[in-house]
Amino acid sequence: MLELSILGFLAEEPLHGYELKDRIKALTGHVRPVSDGALYPAITRLTTKGLLDQRTEPGASAAPRRILALTVKGREELLARLRDPRQTEITDHVRFNTVLAFLRHLPDRHEQAAVLRRRLDFLQTPTSFFYDSGKPVRAEEADDLFRQGMLRVARATGEAERGWLREAIELLDRPE
Repeated sequence: MLELSILGFLAEEPLHGYELKDRIKALTGHVRPVSDGALYPAITRLTTKGLLDQRTEPGASAAPRRILALTVKGREELLARLRDPRQTEITDHVRFNTVLAFLRHLPDRHEQAAVLRRRLDFLQTPTSFFYDSGKPVRAEEADDLFRQGMLRVARATGEAERGWLREAIELLDRPE
């Protein structure tokens, strides 16, 4: 997810490491905070693979700033990751939002729709936070107010997301 965020934001414009960190934090927020100890090694890995380019510019006040940019190879990697997201990037809500944030960079509408279909297929599978004898517990069956609340909010959120996914897929499948 971190590498996808780095590639995605740098596909939009070259950024200083601190600016990149701020954008990633804004995307994942308090749910998955990004630390310098994770970000800068990821940048180094991507640079070593030839996916990022770095140049130094004079700093605003003192120290020079490292500006990061996506290479052609980095753009190809971003598109490959968007075309075929990992299963956890489909099933995990925060990770899927990261895919969604950059899916517009994938130029083929049918490929975009295919990613959305994977998420929709996942969301069609009955699930719950709680189970009784292996069967998912519905909100109406939950044994306390708080679990009922969790399940009701999850159901409403799921219904809204499935509705949006269907609309988006229909739009993307229309002839241009």
